[in-house]
Formats: sequence, C-alpha cells, structure tokens
Amino acid sequence: MVSASKIARSRITWVVAVVLVIGLGIGLALFQPWRLFTNTTVEEAAPTISGPATPGVPEPKTVYTGTFIAHEHATTGTVRVIQLGDGRRVLRLEDLDTSDGPALFVWLSDAEVLPGSDGWGVFDDGEYLNLGNLKGNKGSQNYDIPADADLTTLRSVSIWCDRFNVSFGAAELNAV
Repeated sequence: MVSASKIARSRITWVVAVVLVIGLGIGLALFQPWRLFTNTTVEEAAPTISGPATPGVPEPKTVYTGTFIAHEHATTGTVRVIQLGDGRRVLRLEDLDTSDGPALFVWLSDAEVLPGSDGWGVFDDGEYLNLGNLKGNKGSQNYDIPADADLTTLRSVSIWCDRFNVSFGAAELNAV
C-alpha cells in the first residue's frame, strides 16, 4: 500500500494540483459564476423633449414595441422604439429582468425571434447592430439607435452574451 506522505511528495501529484488550480482560475475567469448572484438595476427616464415644446416639432412617439421572451436565461420586460421630435430614435428597455452575465450587449438583429433553445444562437447568423453594453440586468434603460439603422430589416432585439454567443432573451419589434 502506498502511504499518503509518499503520494504528497510525488512529482505527478504536484503537476496535477498545479494543472487543477490553473484550470479552476481559467474557468472562473471565463464563466464568472458569481454573476448568477449579482444584479445591477438601472432606472433611466424615458426620453422626452427637453425644454418647452417647440411649435412644429412633434412630441416623441412610440413606433415599435415588443415583449421579451426567455432564451438561455429567464428574461422578461418590454421594448419600445421611440421616435424623437428631432428625428433621433431610442431603443427603450422597460422593466427588464434577466440574469447578470459576462459581456452582455443590446443588439438589434434581422433574426426571427424563436422560442426555446432554437432561438438561443440565431442573432449573430445574419445582420446585427450592437447598441452597446447592457447597462443593467434589471430596470428601464435607453439606447441610441444610429440614424442609418434600417428598422424594417433589423426587426428584433436581443440581450446577447458575447462570451458564449447566446441570447439571454429577445423581443420581436412590431410596428405600432
């Protein structure tokens, strides 16, 4: 029988231990499992006309709406595209509730929103537009849409995890 002290002094034991520690460190860096227990809440006001109403300048109006469905993680909330009086458009996420995660972004995409695991990975298959980092995994927040973005083509929104190439949740944009 081999004694415990002999195993502890073995070169193979130390090599295996070092490999396990390095693997654990890499795994923690990639998966960031603590994010399953963290939340960032953002409560931004809906965009409005700043200052007094200007004659001839239209009030902001909602031109597209949608409701999130869950993909890789439970995700709820609604989306609106708001057309401002000066022509700018803003994507507004309202009452968002999803998991925190590494490298989360808000994407506009030409992909169809599919339920279940069929929809997890479709948003990077075609055309998509990254509107920026997800500001918080809970709450209401605004994202500027570039003037040249074609919302007749980019017809869905995804909370996209770039680290694992998967959608946490998505919403189809429907014209109002």
